[in-house]
Amino acid sequence: MSRKSVLFKVVVLGESGVGKTSLLVRYVENKFTISTKSTIGSDFLSKEIDVEGRPVSLQIWDTAGQERFQGLGTSFYRGADAVIFVFDVTRKKTFDELSAWKKAFLIQIGQENNKEFPMIILANKVDLDDRQVSKRDIAEWANQNGDVHFYETSAKENVNVGKAFDEIAKLALAKVKEDDMNYSTVDLNVQKKNNGGCC
Repeated sequence: MSRKSVLFKVVVLGESGVGKTSLLVRYVENKFTISTKSTIGSDFLSKEIDVEGRPVSLQIWDTAGQERFQGLGTSFYRGADAVIFVFDVTRKKTFDELSAWKKAFLIQIGQENNKEFPMIILANKVDLDDRQVSKRDIAEWANQNGDVHFYETSAKENVNVGKAFDEIAKLALAKVKEDDMNYSTVDLNVQKKNNGGCC
């Protein structure tokens, strides 16, 4: 059964291996597998939720971790209503790259000076013991970047995954103007579409 929902495109970005695909699968399908393959090009998963009593269809784009360096980002980012940046708390380099990801994304969607664009940070893999990035480090980065909301997550243990995606949906709904809203009446029982191969 389908219903008219506000449609939001959410792009998930970050270095390779930080757990982007695992987070999406945990959120949409409530599954976790250790054997996810590196994403080539992009896939998206869809989930219909209620945000403050309003039906919302989230179209969540899972992108490969190399677009920023390959110049492939523009087509994936086009039309994005919100963005989630993910890093791995056990690999400091993935945290150090957040600023570059943020800058590249905002430039490519023509929102370079927009400090209000809906975004959150996911500090992933907090279930692991060999943590290299502290909560204080993340809070300082978030504060310096316009008080970006952040969540410490674990796709494996299902820590804060639903909360984080619900939050980005709320942020997107709060920012988009009624006249600019896109609507979906698609039957979202089909959860996955593969956009296929390398661009």
